[in-house]
Amino acid sequence: MIRGRAVAGAVVGAMALLGCLAPAAEAAQCGSSPAGFEAWKREFSAEAQGKGIGQTALSALMQTNYASATIAADRGQRSFQLTLDQFLAKRGATTIVAKGRQLKQSQAALFASIQQRYGVPPGPLLAIWGMETGFGSQRGNQNMLSSIATLAYDCRRPEFFTDQLYAALKLVDRGTLSGATRGSMHGEVGQTQFMPKNILAYGTGNLEVAANALNSTANFLKAHGWRAGAGYQPGEPNFAAIEAWNAAGVYQKAIALMGRQIDEGGGTAASR
Repeated sequence: MIRGRAVAGAVVGAMALLGCLAPAAEAAQCGSSPAGFEAWKREFSAEAQGKGIGQTALSALMQTNYASATIAADRGQRSFQLTLDQFLAKRGATTIVAKGRQLKQSQAALFASIQQRYGVPPGPLLAIWGMETGFGSQRGNQNMLSSIATLAYDCRRPEFFTDQLYAALKLVDRGTLSGATRGSMHGEVGQTQFMPKNILAYGTGNLEVAANALNSTANFLKAHGWRAGAGYQPGEPNFAAIEAWNAAGVYQKAIALMGRQIDEGGGTAASR
């Protein structure tokens, strides 16, 4: 009897172990064409509901469309392969620096308050603002939720954009964003182009308002190690915070260079 119980116990234990090793229910399957997008939305919506996403956001998700323009843009980011000089010329660095200097003077009180609170000087903030949206003039006209849902479905980077989609859905539930919110090709929104996870973590108000966007950007940089008074050129302590803002090395160097020229108020975008 004792031996029989031992065998039975071993069988039960083995079955429990197999249960632990069995794969979890499959997540919504990624795809590389519009064909599977509607099925993916239904699967993802069921998962999201199980994770506490509300009906407002789920309804908005189900109304999204496959964003072919977003996929094309995601596959064609060639400007980050340019040399620094080529990149500066393509992005209009001379214009950004000139406009940045003007704004530093005309909005001096705003930038002083930001620097006092976060330790970030005007230059890099203005360089980011100019680079991202031409100081608010080009914020994008893509449906934000469709862009992010499409990239979460796409097989190239589904993990990264799934996190962004969950953040976007939370923001829709809160009323911070809506299913009609417009943004850039990858779902960035606002004057300095925040992704949804960064809005949740660092956003300080409506990011379509320049002052809120600039405060939020400074908040992001401070949270990523920005130290008041330290340098932000390559090799200096605060350059790491700029690296956190964008992963492209040429972009990082361009922001540091233009920021310095704006802060110093001399030279041209070509002088380094």
